[in-house]
This record gives sequence, structure tokens and C-alpha cells, in this order.
Amino acid sequence: QVQLVESGGGLVQAGGSLRLSCAASRSFFGFNRMGWYRQAPGKQRELVAATTSVNSTYYADSVKGRFTISRDNAKNTVYLQMNSVQPEDAAVYYCNLDRLGASYWGQGTQVTVSS
Repeated sequence: QVQLVESGGGLVQAGGSLRLSCAASRSFFGFNRMGWYRQAPGKQRELVAATTSVNSTYYADSVKGRFTISRDNAKNTVYLQMNSVQPEDAAVYYCNLDRLGASYWGQGTQVTVSS
């Protein structure tokens, strides 16, 4: 079992930056993919960014060039650097870990954007 705890959400002005963190309770060893999802009110949860065990990355078209996913294996933490944040980025952001055939989710962190 792996617990994921997100942090770093909050209120940000449009055009500003925010960095989300996701700390895992166990080592990333054996993970297949770590990703950040988001869900806005009335919308489906969508994959925003992901990183795999072979260091490939994925970004949704809507965040390419603005968001960056990274991880610190020594700290068992994955980050989402959000730059040039837009009102449409407002959502609850969730961390997800696929590891050894199981999928784990954090509790989510709210990102609110003021225009």
C-alpha cells in the first residue's frame, strides 16, 4: 500500500506560478507511471502530465509549454510546476501512482485562479 499526499495548491493570479508536490509513503521503486490529474466542477477527471519509469513524459495539449512534471526519487516526491496559470487551470489536482499492478491516488489539492 502506498499513500500519496499532495500539497502546494492554493490561490494564484492568472499568469502566476504554483508548484504542486506529491509525497509518497514508500519508494518509487517498481513504479510504472506517476501522473497528475485534475477535475474541475462538472467535468471529467483528466490527465494533465505524467512521467514514466523510463523517463518519458506526457502533457495534455492544454498545458504543454506551461507545466512541467518532475520527480525526486530520493524524496519519493513528484512535482508539477505550473507556470502562466490560466483560469481554466482551476481544479482539484490529484496525484496518481501506478506501481506493480496497483494504482494509488492522493486526496487532491485545490487550485483556484483569480483573473
